[in-house]
Amino acid sequence: MQDHLNDKEIVEQILAKKKELGEKLLILTHHYQRKEIVELGHYRGDSFGLSQKAAADKAARFIVFCGVHFMAESAEILSQPHQTVQIPDLEAGCWMADMADIYIVENAWEEITSITGEDSVMPIVYMNSDAALKAFCGHRGGAVCTSSNCPTAFRWALSERDKILFFPDQHLGRNTGNQMGIPAEEMIVWDPHKPLGGNTRDDIKKAKVILWDGYCLVHTRFRVEHALKMRERFPEAKIVVHPECTQEVVALADAVGSTSFIVKYVESAPPNTTIIIGTEVNLIERVALENPDKKVLVLHHSLCPNMFKINLKNLLWALDHVGQVNVVKVPEEIKADARMALDRMLALEPKTTPAKRGDLVKERQVAGVAVS
Repeated sequence: MQDHLNDKEIVEQILAKKKELGEKLLILTHHYQRKEIVELGHYRGDSFGLSQKAAADKAARFIVFCGVHFMAESAEILSQPHQTVQIPDLEAGCWMADMADIYIVENAWEEITSITGEDSVMPIVYMNSDAALKAFCGHRGGAVCTSSNCPTAFRWALSERDKILFFPDQHLGRNTGNQMGIPAEEMIVWDPHKPLGGNTRDDIKKAKVILWDGYCLVHTRFRVEHALKMRERFPEAKIVVHPECTQEVVALADAVGSTSFIVKYVESAPPNTTIIIGTEVNLIERVALENPDKKVLVLHHSLCPNMFKINLKNLLWALDHVGQVNVVKVPEEIKADARMALDRMLALEPKTTPAKRGDLVKERQVAGVAVS
């Protein structure tokens, strides 16, 4: 990395690299990235949508994912043989994803299915997980889900089997179960550090949804008192939060949805609307800048330090060594099973045509983001 350069010089060099590599390069930027990183990307969005768009771009050889590690893994799982996926900082992980690894999930599966029988439980894994867990689900007939399509995945799973094992985020799972009208007593939490996950055999037999004891540190920082305080200060405001928040916070919100949902919610709101958002602060600050005709406020300041590890210096370093450093590779046997779980998810969704690169750039220009 070139520590002697200032930010303006680094940006100029990144732009020169983009011009030099042309359509061979794709820089993907997640919604939670710093503003200066988003402005340098070709696409921005949610993790899976970005991976799909990269895989559909046949001209792209080098995919640089500005996000956390599981996102780059998803891009690698979906990538074409000629594509190489990199991440600017290999240390950009995800605490929630790390709360469930393949070994403890396999142990939990053995405990649960020894009581229920393997054919009665459908494993559903959140996109925010490593490739081995996606492969675990693919191998056992299960699927991946996103925060947007979790209810669709749950309905499918319960039409196929009696129970769901959902991991790693208990709050997305519980909020989805609540939305579907599943009684609270039929949703239990599995603590992997306790025998039978801290449950009785009867609890497991009666449960419709078994929720892994995992959570997002960004979204569980939002508390009931934050919502009540902001509601008191801005009684006319709309509160919108991410479904990784606790059910108590979700119950106090006017709307709940994924990062893409939140962006669209603000964009489609009437002028002069006050909107209070409970998600990662970089997204909120950028949405506020892009919608100056609305008052966009944070429910509570909550930053993802792992997303923040991606910066101008390590992005330039990745581009200076394009296709060579911090390359993310998923073993073929894991990739095949993980792809099955992703394909099952896609089979549940309405068919859509991925946008072309130019369409996405145009979309971002309309939103007021500088695009090179």
